[in-house]
Amino acid sequence: MKLLRYGPAGQEKPGLLDTQGQVRDLSGVVSDIAGAALSSESLTKLTALDPNSLPVVAGKPQEDLRLGACVGQVGKFICIGLNYADHAAEAGMDVPPEPVIFNKWTSAIVGPDDNVQIPRGSTKTDWEVELGVVIGTGGSYIDEADALSHVAGFCVVNDVSEREFQLERAGTWDKGKGCDTFGPTGPWLVTQDEVDDFDNLAMWLDVDGTRFQDGSTATMVYKVPHLVAYCSQFMSLQPGDIISTGTPPGVGMAQSPQVYLKGGEVMSLGIEGLGTQTQRVRAFS
Repeated sequence: MKLLRYGPAGQEKPGLLDTQGQVRDLSGVVSDIAGAALSSESLTKLTALDPNSLPVVAGKPQEDLRLGACVGQVGKFICIGLNYADHAAEAGMDVPPEPVIFNKWTSAIVGPDDNVQIPRGSTKTDWEVELGVVIGTGGSYIDEADALSHVAGFCVVNDVSEREFQLERAGTWDKGKGCDTFGPTGPWLVTQDEVDDFDNLAMWLDVDGTRFQDGSTATMVYKVPHLVAYCSQFMSLQPGDIISTGTPPGVGMAQSPQVYLKGGEVMSLGIEGLGTQTQRVRAFS
């Protein structure tokens, strides 16, 4: 099942994508793709629905029908750093002995095809295609063996990053990670039953038609169950929380010479089975 949120920014409604690629309205069933709607009980009920019984929403998603972030009312946007062995190598850093945790602020979250805004003073805005894990059932001190029962599904995240803010401005990574628009999320939340092998999904990112990232979740160091269990040691996980699990090689910082976004570029990215995103980059004004 592919769950989504559609409509103008700040006024999104819940929906699902049917097998014909049409959006079906879920407003009469759930108020949002958020909170209790992400529980296993709720997802079971949604899966049992006949999509043909739901109203068709006019427009083609990601063309003349805007999609918002696929999860609403996100409480925590948790990110994992240096979690791909090949990305750590290109960054000249060792694979960490435990997962590196940082945060993106929820004000960074935008739809999958919304513009990305270069922040004031930026010189090193970069890109990172990532597998997002959406929590459906909350908990603390979750056992790794039970971790997947807490996951509602998966989505695409672009972990847009300002490298100078992140690495050179005397602070935590969070400074360069949570700027407004730095968290395109979606297009849809794909439930676990539709993701055959989340440990082996192709993922890619292009800038202006040039392929920079071409990787796979297969090179992820700390896998999804471990990350869910690990994060839950330090905070309670709650329905709608997102864990963005790291990026494969090909970021702009690692190019020779380095390549950063200045404004005017178009980023296109996707993960096998989870959909694609397209963002136009806007210079600060």
